[in-house]
Amino acid sequence: MSSLDIARLIAFSGLSATQVQISVASSNISNADTAGYTEETANQASLVTAGVGTAVTITGISTTIDKLLLKSLIGATSDLGSANTTNNYLTQLEQLYGTVDGSTTSDSTTTGTSLANTLASFESALSSLEGTPSSPSLQSNVISALDAVTTQLQDTSSGIQNLRSNADQDIASSVQSINSDLKQIADLNKEIKQEAAAGQSTADLEDQRNSALQDLASMMNVNYYTTSSGDLQVYTTSGQPLVDSTAHTLSYTTASNVTAATTYASGGFSGITVNGVDITAQITSGKVGALITLRDKTLPAAQSQLDELAQNLISTVNAVSNQGTSVPPPTSLTGTTTVSSTDAFSGTGTVRIAETDASGNLTGYYDFDLSSYSTVGDVVNAINNESSTSHVTASIDSSGHLVLTAADSGDGVSINEMTSSVGSSDQGFSDYFGLNDLLTGSNASDIAVRSDLLSGSAALPTATLDSSTSLSAGSQVLSSGSATIVDALDNAMTGSTSFAAAGGLAATTGSFTDYAAAIVSNIATQASQASSNYTLKETAQSTYANSMSSESGVNIDEETARLSALQNKYSAASELIQVINSMFSSLISAIQAG
Repeated sequence: MSSLDIARLIAFSGLSATQVQISVASSNISNADTAGYTEETANQASLVTAGVGTAVTITGISTTIDKLLLKSLIGATSDLGSANTTNNYLTQLEQLYGTVDGSTTSDSTTTGTSLANTLASFESALSSLEGTPSSPSLQSNVISALDAVTTQLQDTSSGIQNLRSNADQDIASSVQSINSDLKQIADLNKEIKQEAAAGQSTADLEDQRNSALQDLASMMNVNYYTTSSGDLQVYTTSGQPLVDSTAHTLSYTTASNVTAATTYASGGFSGITVNGVDITAQITSGKVGALITLRDKTLPAAQSQLDELAQNLISTVNAVSNQGTSVPPPTSLTGTTTVSSTDAFSGTGTVRIAETDASGNLTGYYDFDLSSYSTVGDVVNAINNESSTSHVTASIDSSGHLVLTAADSGDGVSINEMTSSVGSSDQGFSDYFGLNDLLTGSNASDIAVRSDLLSGSAALPTATLDSSTSLSAGSQVLSSGSATIVDALDNAMTGSTSFAAAGGLAATTGSFTDYAAAIVSNIATQASQASSNYTLKETAQSTYANSMSSESGVNIDEETARLSALQNKYSAASELIQVINSMFSSLISAIQAG
């Protein structure tokens, strides 16, 4: 091969190599804003024959990825997915609790919308009633204000469970996204091996695979590594394979109904499984990790705080209301506690049960010594045995509630708990059976004002049955103007109540508004911390992403300059070919002339 042949071969190979390099530079510029795209480089090498350079060639198109930086970015992406989800849910949770405002308007109502403000409005209504306990309109205001408290407790509780249900649904949709990422990574593994075997560039495919890995990490924390054959293998933190030679997809089933009693531990929520193995506990970060924590810890903690408030409110209000009776008294009293005649009964002290007319004048009464009875049936029998004196009969209805009924038409039943103490909680007789309860239910989800009070068919039990040693038939034993019960209820609401530790709040003693304000403040603090943490994680992830872009991304200025240099190189190669062609022509002409 002549020197001119070698020169022409070198020129043509340079032209071809430059074309490839121009194509790669153009692609870099075009994909500068493509998510996950990394700068590609056409690697050039010389071909040497017998120690002499005979051509140049493009050995491949590659990208440069800092593996340690990528791993840091993957971890930061997982943390950001978790922080973002937590921030979104806690923002919604905070909104459920309303706004706290300590100011009071001209009509004595507070302007905030939180539970603390609603309770303060109830206390304000009680304060107004203290001056005129017999006022129907003021009693109605108290009932309405109490109903507002119970309704807000129910609504907030329902909102918390809706958030838990939403988290459950979000886990299911996130699992679908995870499975899509796993399948994409597995498919790209195959494509990359096929292209590599054919000697083709795999840079674009590797970029796609890294993007899928980042998306996967935003959903859940994973471990991964790249094998010598180029496969990207992905595992859970405990080593359960997610992608090896194939994709191992996750399985998850949403709960049909979510209540406060629905928990993962009890099987109410299904586990997230792969190959039949429950990996729920292994997912501690990413969107799914945050959703699990929210569903199983954060939101149940908020529910337990509400329940602590509701349960104390029920027991406190009912303990006071059962000390009183309404005027006129009801024809019958039906308890809220479920009992049977065979239930053991442990009581001490005395309870007074009486029948009075609509004006509160005595028809008959009897003082029962509770230490004489060992079962609920004994209590029922004793009341019935003394009905000729007390004019009151007793029974247990089909729902298992104690019912006291006035024997005379038009008269009503009244109770004074006197010194009675029943059960381990030392409740008064009426309180134990729930005969004059204002509130029904057992927690925040079902707390409610007694239905006959809401309908207006019954009045508040604001009066007390006369506790004198001896009463005379026909004498007035109920006074509708007494403020004793209203005062006691107001004192119970504003005085010190002991609240147990619940949902991260320490045990404390204070008023109901104080505890409600503490709940709202606790949630607000959590939401603020979640927002700050999200900002922190967003900054960290952005820093790593920018570092990755700076390290491996496209710099438009550099690529433009490179493209200009390649154009000059291409022109030089073209001119070289023209020169060589001219030399060939001259050589041929010289030979022909000879």
